[in-house]
This record gives sequence, structure tokens and C-alpha cells, in this order.
Amino acid sequence: MSGKESIIRATIALDAAGWRLDRALAAALPTLSRERVKALISSGEVVGPEGTQVRDPAAKALGGGAYELRIPAPAPAHNEPQDIALEIVFEDDHLIVIDKRAGMVVHPAAGNLDGTLVNALLHHCAGRLSGIGGVARPGIVHRIDKDTSGLLVAAKTDVAHEGLSAQFARHSIERRYHAIVAGVPNPPAGTVDAPLARSSSNRQKMAVVADGRGKRAVTHYRLLTPLREAALLECRLETGRTHQVRVHMTSIGHPLIGDPAYGRTRNPHRELLNQLGFQRQALHAAGLGFVHPVTKASLSFKSALPSDMQELFRALTV
Repeated sequence: MSGKESIIRATIALDAAGWRLDRALAAALPTLSRERVKALISSGEVVGPEGTQVRDPAAKALGGGAYELRIPAPAPAHNEPQDIALEIVFEDDHLIVIDKRAGMVVHPAAGNLDGTLVNALLHHCAGRLSGIGGVARPGIVHRIDKDTSGLLVAAKTDVAHEGLSAQFARHSIERRYHAIVAGVPNPPAGTVDAPLARSSSNRQKMAVVADGRGKRAVTHYRLLTPLREAALLECRLETGRTHQVRVHMTSIGHPLIGDPAYGRTRNPHRELLNQLGFQRQALHAAGLGFVHPVTKASLSFKSALPSDMQELFRALTV
């Protein structure tokens, strides 16, 4: 992990003018949580467009304004390096692309303090990961859910972290998922453009909202294979919100098969899932593409369906 402080620069979107500063900066810097941004502001680590410190997270953001955030050198992590097998798709001095197995949590949190991707990366990279994400999330640029499998990129250097973060903020990173959903969508291709926010009834879940609280979320889907009361879809993310594919597919009446949070109301395949021992949402990050933040090479990676989803696919084949 990098032992030096770093500077991140962010420009507030024009449509975020007047927002709370912590909210606006978190929107401009998707790899930093709002709580992390709030802590940086409160501790005097943020400089506003006029070159003065901003210490009030509730201050009004200036649309188009350029802010600097100083990320202190990370304190020694409590995370322990653990020798956990990783499927490495690509690696160089600046970044690493992993094909994550289902069941692996990306970073330590309450209830999952070890056995995570971060623990595995700390061991594999001998501690050489970007410190921008803070002690809890070294190297982590984006996440996929614990029970979602597939491709994920992590940063080994701060320059890679900043470059990848900028691409995520611009929505220029290609992210394609394969999902097995209940029913066959009609039309067979389309776009779900529906803002997402934390559910007001269950803070562990996300929901489509229409009250101005949500962040814009856009998913493009197309039918790959019709199945028995189900379908294999490709879902391309234009944005990358928490649980985006899962919530969007549920919102159009086609929840992911096996989804414990969003798929319970329509599950004609419960008996089959029990027979197969399939206990997760049928979602796989199958494609990832971006411009290397240092070499500027265009990189593109693909991952085949894992064995459990292949078995489910075969069992549902018409």
C-alpha cells in the first residue's frame, strides 16, 4: 500500500450546484464514500475553488468549481494479508484484474472481517496497493456484490486509482453482466433509466425512487437466450450504482433468479434451485473494458459463465 499522501482533484457537475459539498464531491468521486468525503472535509483536507480550506460538509457546492482533496497517507491497516487463491486475468505494475468467485466479499466490513478480496490482494501484491481508498479499502476502485461473480479491477498505485476513478466518473468504463432472469422480456432489448436510492423501508436494499433522492441509473439490456420461464440477458451498465442490475431487472418484472433480496416475490424456480443447490443471484460480471490509466492502452476482458450458472442455464434450457 502506498505510504505517501496523495491529492485528488474534482470538478463539481453543474447540475450539482447548491448540493451539500460532501454529497456533490462523493458524486464526482465514486470511489470515495460520502462518509469518507465528509471526514476529509471536517478534518481540513479539502480546498475550495478560491484556494481556502472548506471544513463544513454542509457547505453549498459551487457548480463547475474545482476542489482539491488531500488523502493522508494510510495508517497501518488492520487488514491482514491472507494467502487466498485468486484468478488473475491481467496484472502489471499499476493494476490487477481479478475474476472474482461468488461468495467472496470485496473488502472487510462488519460480519466479514477477513477472507475478503482485500485480504487476498494484500498478500498477493505484498501490500503494494493504492491508499486512496483508505485503510479499509486499499486498491479498491469499484465493487461487485459478494454473491456476484466476475471481473473486477484494483489499483496498485495512486496514479492508476485516480485514472480509473476518473473513467468510472465519466461512465466510460465498459461493464457488461450476464444475468439469468425470471421470464422473457418483451421487447427483447431495451433501456431502464430509473434513479436509485436506499429503500425507505429497508436500508439494506436499494429501490427505484421518483422523489429526487436517487442517483441517475441506466441499464441497457438485451436478450441472449430464451429459457424455460426464464432468459439469459446481457446487461450493459451506463452507470454503476449499488445493486443496479438487480433492482432494475426487478423493476421491469424480471428479477434475477435466486436473488434473495429482490427476487422473492416471483420465483417459479424455487424447487429447481434447491435441487441444484444454487443459492445466489444469477449474475456474472462478464465483460470489463477501460483505457489503462498509465500506458493508455485499450484493455478489454471477458469471463465465461461460472460452473454454477452454466448448470442453471442447462437446467432451464427449453
